Amino acid sequence: MDAEKRLQTTPKTPLILDIKGNSLDDGPGIRTVVFFKGCPLSCVWCHNPESKRAAPEISFDRNECVGCDTCIQICPEKALDRNNPFFIDRTRCTLCNACVINCPSGALSMVGREMTVEEIVAFAAKDKPFFENSGGGVTLSGGEPTLHMDFLSGLLNRFKAEGIHTLVETCGLFDFSAFADKILPWVDSIYYDIKLYDPDAHRNFCGVKNDRILKNFSKLNTLSTSKRFELLPRTPLIPDITATEKNLTQIAEFLADQGVRQTRLLGYNPLWHEKNEKIGIQNSFKNQKEMTAWMPKEKIETCRAIFTRKGIHTG
Repeated sequence: MDAEKRLQTTPKTPLILDIKGNSLDDGPGIRTVVFFKGCPLSCVWCHNPESKRAAPEISFDRNECVGCDTCIQICPEKALDRNNPFFIDRTRCTLCNACVINCPSGALSMVGREMTVEEIVAFAAKDKPFFENSGGGVTLSGGEPTLHMDFLSGLLNRFKAEGIHTLVETCGLFDFSAFADKILPWVDSIYYDIKLYDPDAHRNFCGVKNDRILKNFSKLNTLSTSKRFELLPRTPLIPDITATEKNLTQIAEFLADQGVRQTRLLGYNPLWHEKNEKIGIQNSFKNQKEMTAWMPKEKIETCRAIFTRKGIHTG
């Protein structure tokens, strides 16, 4: 589904994919991370493929299945079949949840649930002592949290009222005016992904061109000089896609031209292949050796050196 269709089918009320505490990888200090479901991009390597669709969906973990066939017998649409490589025929499934409710092992689970602002704040606020002692806070991630500007604004507002540090992770594909009005007043840090510089490559691997993403970053970078919020660009290192000398050099030059001196390179995580299978996504990269292994340290250092030569620290 292309970006425009994704935006048109986004529910008015966001679904929360998960809330994870005690995170040390999504901002400073100890953090609680709220994962929103739904994204306007469709990156072929998405590390959280279950976050792509804004709608709920059922996950099947064959490693947890005990083979009792209770779900097959109870499904009113006959959508479950062990001869199906993904087990679930998602063209027939109506998300009635009967299989999930009656699964004794937890192999079947519903991905995505509605939560109110107050429920999310109450859940995260339990960790305030950890935030205060470590300089941490709450990170809003996804998916893409900015798909729901009004909800996100209200959530950030409430966290700030609690005295909690706020951080938003974004792909950058949003309406800038809405972001400036509804998000910037309540956010302390923005982690901003710049995956591919070439617009055609971005469309090929992420489903949409990146002109708005790059323009939005430039606008935010100008505003961030006021020091009222932190802006940190990030680039995921994907073998033979983003982690190429050409792409990283183009991104480094783009950042250097704007006076950016700090970025982050995100190490490649091959575990997304297994996640794809759980939600019935055909994976065309699972037989490519480099895409199924952790990136060697020397390769990561080579990528870092490209930014270092431009005077940009990679952390």
